[in-house]
Amino acid sequence: MRRTAVAIGVLITIVMASTAVRFAVDGPNILAGTTPRDDVFAQRYIAHPWLAYLHIAPGVVYLLGAPLQLSRRFRTRHYDVHRRLGRVLLVCALVSGLFALLFGVPYAWGGASEAIATVVFGCWFLACLVLAFRAIRRDDVRQHRRWMIRAFAVAVGIGTIRIWAAIFESVEQAVSGGTTSEALDPTMFGIAFWLAFTMHVAVGEWWLRRTPALTG
Repeated sequence: MRRTAVAIGVLITIVMASTAVRFAVDGPNILAGTTPRDDVFAQRYIAHPWLAYLHIAPGVVYLLGAPLQLSRRFRTRHYDVHRRLGRVLLVCALVSGLFALLFGVPYAWGGASEAIATVVFGCWFLACLVLAFRAIRRDDVRQHRRWMIRAFAVAVGIGTIRIWAAIFESVEQAVSGGTTSEALDPTMFGIAFWLAFTMHVAVGEWWLRRTPALTG
């Protein structure tokens, strides 16, 4: 459990750091109405800020609150807070997931590969949330928790995408001798999506099978 918590903490920290960088790059340009010509990756965020940040902002809230919600100790000691916070986080997650599709599909940096991955895993994320909500409405706490764990597992995969992207970028720079013009080849970014999200869905299922007593 401690290793799992540490791994989750590392991934969330990566997401928060990436988000902070995103804000730092996009904010001044959005306010000034300018577009950085030398940063093609950032251009889509600046050109479509509402779509981008209606995905990012509620997603950050969800990622920060979800670990607390999944804590048995917190749920037991503060059940009323757990229920109220759960409603807020569910809305945040649904909004973030919906805008992941609306922004990530038509403006995918990684092309068709990233767009398809966004559809597949975005729909899986939304389906997990809906099934978790239906389960708790039936007072089926065990299934509610299992579906929420699945949703969180795929959501925190955003951090692993950044890890794969960094690995691919390092390999590209090493192979080219540091002469590549792009930060990361778009095709490799799409592959990073598939690797990260597939890993997280698989690990989530493995964890549920390995620790059934902890998911009730």
